[in-house]
Amino acid sequence: MFEVSNNVKLNEVLLKSLIIVFFTLVIGGLVGFTVLNNEKNERNEQVLVDEFIPQTVKENSINTSAVNYIERGTMKASWYGPKFHGKLTANGEIYDQMALTAAHKSLSFGTLLKVTNPRNGRSVIVRINDRGPYIEGRDLDLSKAAAIELGMLKKGVGRVKIEELALSENTTPTAIVN
Repeated sequence: MFEVSNNVKLNEVLLKSLIIVFFTLVIGGLVGFTVLNNEKNERNEQVLVDEFIPQTVKENSINTSAVNYIERGTMKASWYGPKFHGKLTANGEIYDQMALTAAHKSLSFGTLLKVTNPRNGRSVIVRINDRGPYIEGRDLDLSKAAAIELGMLKKGVGRVKIEELALSENTTPTAIVN
């Protein structure tokens, strides 16, 4: 009887090991494996970049004539991140602190804003996907990524210049922003 229970336990361990190996291979196959410092890998990545990125993007000559910037003045902005990361936003998305998004009390979800930090001239385009901020005197709550791009992570709060992006008439968007 002792041998039978040891065999059963051994079979259970083997079965669990096989399952782990199987799932590791399946997940590895789905995700792919990366070999660091592999010249062949670097050449393959360059081929992918060359193949899938249009020449206009590579040359940084994107046609922006279809976009109008509407001045919206200045707003007092802050940022939010770790405490809310992974939770639902007001529009039903899962909040990603490293996405270029923002919260505003009344702007429509999906509104695109160009936010500029006048202290350093750095700008970022964010998409409204949440409501807030709920602290008196603040108008815009930026994601952590947006605050990093604007150079206001350490300070936390600052006055920013706001421009709303609006598509010209008869323009069909061809890209999705984060």
